[in-house]
Amino acid sequence: MSGIHDIEVVVFDVLGTLVDEPSGLRAAIREAAPAAGDELLAVWQEHIEAEQARIGRGERAYAGSGVLDAEAARLVAGRAGISDPAVIARLATAGQRHPAWPDSAAGLEQLSGRFPVLALSNASHAALLRLNAHAGLRWHQALSSADVRAYKPAPEIYRHAVDVAGCAPDRVLMVAAHAWDLRGAQAVGMRTAYVHRPVGDPPAESDSFDLRVDGLAGLVTALTAS
Repeated sequence: MSGIHDIEVVVFDVLGTLVDEPSGLRAAIREAAPAAGDELLAVWQEHIEAEQARIGRGERAYAGSGVLDAEAARLVAGRAGISDPAVIARLATAGQRHPAWPDSAAGLEQLSGRFPVLALSNASHAALLRLNAHAGLRWHQALSSADVRAYKPAPEIYRHAVDVAGCAPDRVLMVAAHAWDLRGAQAVGMRTAYVHRPVGDPPAESDSFDLRVDGLAGLVTALTAS
């Protein structure tokens, strides 16, 4: 925890860290196909992960999250036998309606009164705008992979957050439930805080993050302690 008192700006991952992305996708899929099981959720998630990885390797030109979500929606619809364009279009917007974790709104409210708070997400600005309203979250500015046309964990997106923060990387704290996300932030000199979520990517034994907390209450305590 050494040096945490020097933090000037707090940056939050959104999907999985502030909102329960799998639950949001599951609900949208079952709205479209009431009999659907989690195999369709896996189809969606695997498509997004694979396409973001292809973009990261330079095998596909950058496409925003709205494009990838629309592709995933069509794949799921095809598997479920859905042909109604309105239902498929509604499904493609699933990323705008994820529920917040129970501690997210209160934690953000407390921290945003003490620090500039940035959201840093692979989601598009349009999705973040609507997700913010749907989940009742508060941040001062939302940054998207679309700003740099690269998905996390590409270094460009973390450097973008540092540039917007306007201070040294070691005074910017990246908060995420995904160890892979925090490793990307560490690579550009940012400080890191792992928040446990049941859908996250837990740290490996070799990971050394500045903070590890069970929820946002612990993060607030660590950052606001005198």
